[in-house]
Amino acid sequence: MTGSTPPRKRRFLKGEADSVPSQGRYGARDDERGSSDTGSASLEPTAGRALHPVWAETPAPVARRRAAAIRDRTREGLRKGGSRARAALGHLAERIIDIAPRIPVRDLATLRRQFPDLGPEELADKLVAGASSATATVGAGIGAAAMMPVPPAMPTELAAEITGVAAIELKLIAELHEVYGVRPPGNLKQRSTAYLNSWSGERGIDVSKPSTVSGALNTRMKQQLRQQIMKRVVRDLPNLMPFMVGAAVGAVMNRRDTRRLAERIRVDLRGTQVSWEALPALPPLEEPADPLIMGGGRKEFG
Repeated sequence: MTGSTPPRKRRFLKGEADSVPSQGRYGARDDERGSSDTGSASLEPTAGRALHPVWAETPAPVARRRAAAIRDRTREGLRKGGSRARAALGHLAERIIDIAPRIPVRDLATLRRQFPDLGPEELADKLVAGASSATATVGAGIGAAAMMPVPPAMPTELAAEITGVAAIELKLIAELHEVYGVRPPGNLKQRSTAYLNSWSGERGIDVSKPSTVSGALNTRMKQQLRQQIMKRVVRDLPNLMPFMVGAAVGAVMNRRDTRRLAERIRVDLRGTQVSWEALPALPPLEEPADPLIMGGGRKEFG
């Protein structure tokens, strides 16, 4: 309004802002500190009350509960998957154990008749070359079958390949022991178990140490056999690549693995080798009652 004093020239009245003097801690009046008729509020912690944050007493958020549920389901899925994998390995190991006594093995006399002009090392080389070609053929066949991959059929194809390769390599191991003059003692079933132990451990049998030649399948040997099968499964996974790539990979890898296994077996057998001249006359090997058809295709091994 006209004639009024401008705000910038106004003067505040001097005087006490509060007529009641300050009391209590921190220079604040009791009414400013929340005083009431029943008492005043205190800044000190209440006796008996724990100093916990408020969020600790509230339920977990939805996201945290969901994460816990997903974690539990994942653990359950892994547990069930591990159980199924162990069951599959156990079934495959039992399958190999069942076919081992059925594998036809040529004794030393038969081998010498078939290869009359070869010595022990030359004859062993011949056996290794034939077995390597056979396992390469199995790998190529399984790879060709997986040219157009069908996921439900892949486990069956892997099992057929591992079983077929195991049968060929077990036959090779048995005949190498014949060539080097270190036939394990016992009957057909006991020798088959010894050859299984040799295959799973990738080592030759030392017949001079009877304690190392086991004719019974114990828990340790079965566990070692399952481990060997697991290694073969991992190595054979590239064989299932489509468009004939798996056929080439399977042939090369199976040939290499069979040669490597044979070389390890031969290194051990050379240490206990008995020359053919010093070898006593051995009885012919028993013929299996139901011989396995070697090279009979996937149906025989599946």
